[in-house]
Amino acid sequence: MADNSRLPGAFSHLWDWQLRGLCREADNALFFHPLGERGAAQVAREEAAKAVCADCPVRLECRRHALQTREPYGVWGGLTEDDRQRLLADRSHIVA
Repeated sequence: MADNSRLPGAFSHLWDWQLRGLCREADNALFFHPLGERGAAQVAREEAAKAVCADCPVRLECRRHALQTREPYGVWGGLTEDDRQRLLADRSHIVA
């Protein structure tokens, strides 16, 4: 049997913010586009998802997570995939 006594404890404190997200009460399809979605349908869905995010108490934590992990799909923290790509591209020009 494995000795788990030396393993670090749970890191649930890093993810607890997700339990407070307003998206948990919304249809998951609102935040992730269906295959082939384009044009007005995509804009309308993304705007509806962003409206949920706008009032969310953990919007900033969600946004930070999506940017740090380079989340490839969906609306996270009020940012679409394209929004995140633009922000990350802008940051790549900053020299520390």
